[in-house]
Amino acid sequence: MFQLSHASMRLQTIQLQGHDEMAIKILFRELENHLKSSSGASVVAIDNKIEQAMDLVKSHLMYAVREEVEVLKEQIKELLERNSQLEQENTLLKTLASPEQMAQFQAQVQTGSPPAAPTAASAGTPNTATLTQPASHSSGPSA
Repeated sequence: MFQLSHASMRLQTIQLQGHDEMAIKILFRELENHLKSSSGASVVAIDNKIEQAMDLVKSHLMYAVREEVEVLKEQIKELLERNSQLEQENTLLKTLASPEQMAQFQAQVQTGSPPAAPTAASAGTPNTATLTQPASHSSGPSA
């Protein structure tokens, strides 16, 4: 340990003089000398510390991934519920639509044109209150 702190002091002195490349070379030389002169137990201790650090990083990453998975599961659940609700509304609207409205809708789907704004003068067109009122009663359990 004395050799490493001695190398650290030498590095600080050299950095103050503005010789970064030389400081790095000296630091690596001192580290290399220390590792060569170290006993096998010291090298094993360093390996153990590296392994512990890697385990710590791994556990933090796994925690972050689990957290993100939980958020995504919740989003999927909400999207499935919304999809079910929209399918119910779609089914209801199809049952309330007149054959002429369905034919017009099919034609628009095939041509890719946007849906036309509903007109109050259309014969057989249910008003908004009629369409929304049954929809509020269809809030049964969703899958």
